[in-house]
Order: sequence, then C-alpha cells, then structure tokens
Amino acid sequence: MAELKYEIVEKLGVLGETGNGWTKELNMVSWNEREPVYDIRTWNPSHDRMGKGITLSQDEIMTLKELLNGMNM
Repeated sequence: MAELKYEIVEKLGVLGETGNGWTKELNMVSWNEREPVYDIRTWNPSHDRMGKGITLSQDEIMTLKELLNGMNM
C-alpha cells in the first residue's frame, strides 16, 4: 500500500473530544501534496494517527454552512 502523506495546513477548531483523548477537528489538510481541503476527522493528541473522516471542497463547506445556518436549533 502506498504511503499516505498529509500536512495539516491550518487548524480551524476542535468539535469535540472522544473518551480516549482523541479530538474531532475541523482542519485544512493537504493530502498527498494536493491543494488543501476542509477535513473533519478524529486525531490523536500528537496528530500522527487519525480516524476515518470526510473532506469537503470550498463549495461543499459553503453549502454546509448555509444548511446549518438555516436550521432551527
């Protein structure tokens, strides 16, 4: 299996913490030296291990923002 390269370009915020000390975060991440994308996933404290997550483009994050703003909470 090919090595996965990543760089957290910008840490945008922590969404929550799991029971094992990992945090669910929103970051800008460059995967395999590509343009950074918005990324939501869990990370261990040293950010050298990660859980499954989701990546979003600029358009997708804007649509998500509009959807969240339109919700009655």
